[in-house]
Amino acid sequence: MNEPENQVVIVGAGLAGLAAALCLSDLSVKSVVLDRGEQVGASWRSRYDRLRLNTGKRYSHLPKRRYPKGTPLFPTRDQVVAHLEEHSGERGIELRLGTPVERIVRRKPSGWGVVTPDGIIGTAHVVVATGYANTPVLPDWPGAPAFSGEVLHSSAYRNPTPYAGKRVLVVGAGSSGMEIAHDLVTRGAAKVWLSVRTPPNVMPRCGPAGRSNDVVSRPLFHAPPRLADAISRRARTSAFGDLSEFGLPIPEEGPFSRAHRLQVAPSLVDHEVIDAVRDGSIEVVAPLTSFDDDAAVLTDRTRLDADVVIAATGYRCGLEPLVGHLGVLSDAGMPTVGGDVPAEPGLWFLGLWSRPSLIGYTSKQAERMAARIARAIAEANRPKKNELF
Repeated sequence: MNEPENQVVIVGAGLAGLAAALCLSDLSVKSVVLDRGEQVGASWRSRYDRLRLNTGKRYSHLPKRRYPKGTPLFPTRDQVVAHLEEHSGERGIELRLGTPVERIVRRKPSGWGVVTPDGIIGTAHVVVATGYANTPVLPDWPGAPAFSGEVLHSSAYRNPTPYAGKRVLVVGAGSSGMEIAHDLVTRGAAKVWLSVRTPPNVMPRCGPAGRSNDVVSRPLFHAPPRLADAISRRARTSAFGDLSEFGLPIPEEGPFSRAHRLQVAPSLVDHEVIDAVRDGSIEVVAPLTSFDDDAAVLTDRTRLDADVVIAATGYRCGLEPLVGHLGVLSDAGMPTVGGDVPAEPGLWFLGLWSRPSLIGYTSKQAERMAARIARAIAEANRPKKNELF
């Protein structure tokens, strides 16, 4: 059988996928990058207009390619997209956009087949870099189909213009949920509620002197969780004070313990978001449990006459259609092996960490893991001594 026609196929043209492609390019290894979107960074393009990175630009750029001079500390959605676009056309990278990947299959005697609507692409190595935020999770609330208002996932929210003058319930107190609630408040929504099931570990986006908090949280992540939690609790109290009376008490489990146990990052927000909670512009309420006619019903039996419900309820990886048949996923749908260790010879997962990060997926992680994968692939492609004679 002939050798696979490609050295490397990368699935996903976001931060992780392009990081892998660039690291391979730097080692003179060509790659083909596939993405279902018509442009690179499709998931970034689809997020809400006012989105900014939670991590500082120092830790959020592509490997060895920094943001342009003058970029703010926390790059905007559009600046991230422009950064990805700028470097996606570098040598050695073949982009095939608008190409959804349906399945990844083994090929005999070796190599892999990447199944697309246009046929199977053969390759020696596949790097799966589709990201955590691949498939939105929208709870199946009882009574939702009969609700006369609008119910949407936060992935479909762009800006508050369509919701001016409306009563909006935002479900979920992660960073996106709190930012969307604040966005609605400042742009004319008649009423904004924030439904909270588990009190979040709220942390300021900026630390002392306006520096990104990832400068501090990165080393703390390697400290004993109880110590790191105590330090972060003092930082939260210093920044925001006691928010218990406003519905946001400090959780018993600190951000670092929760990150290690559940791979859940804290809610990194700006001070003005918390100010809106304090002054009642954002009203924190109990968890949403169901819909009854035109009312959203909470666990404490409160009925809210909401016009719109925005579910900031997260995402799942959605890897099952791609590789579920290969036996490389856990019961939770996560790769059992990832990073710089192949799940099987030639099959790599990048950007889907078995070890959580308090501050999310950063370029330093991308560069480290992508570089290791690239070196391993380059080494595998290098002719062995006995093949030279």
